[in-house]
Amino acid sequence: MALLTALLVLAVFFARSRIPLTAVFPLDRTKLPPSSLPAQSPTPGERVVVIHKAERVLGLYVGGRLVEAYPIGLGAHPEGHKEKQGDRRTPEGLYHICTRNARSQFHLFLGISYPKKGDADLALRGRRISPEEHRAITEAIGAGRQPPWDTALGGEIGIHGGGADRDWTLGCIALENDAVERLWDTLKIGDPVLTEP
Repeated sequence: MALLTALLVLAVFFARSRIPLTAVFPLDRTKLPPSSLPAQSPTPGERVVVIHKAERVLGLYVGGRLVEAYPIGLGAHPEGHKEKQGDRRTPEGLYHICTRNARSQFHLFLGISYPKKGDADLALRGRRISPEEHRAITEAIGAGRQPPWDTALGGEIGIHGGGADRDWTLGCIALENDAVERLWDTLKIGDPVLTEP
């Protein structure tokens, strides 16, 4: 009875205060909450990754069906689409795996094709990249290669290990090491990566 009374007092306190419950009882980001990942892949491909930034979850689809879901960590400023080097945001939209690095400082690294043509088009119109940089990005994307990662748009965005317990990356998608190992064994260059807000 005393425990029930204490829980009731805590519930009333948090309901009336402006202190979020997670400030006192942090979320365990290693366990997945229910998510809105669909059972069927929202984009075509034999192997597809879907990332829901707001829910901090990554879904792996094989043969069109959801087979795995993992908690993720993002950059320090995860809301919104990546626009420039150093904004600590994760790109939103449809990209693809463009490189693999087994010697990453973050265990394993699956690079995604940011910036893509649409990112380059916007940056060119906004005079944030040169016509030469725009051409290099669009040619690389058109050929299915890794785009230049040394422009004002930033780059070296990918899926890697190192932990999913908090938002700590510079814009990448971080997983627990065992989860990125499973993705490493499954994903190939060219596989789609859809990142949703």
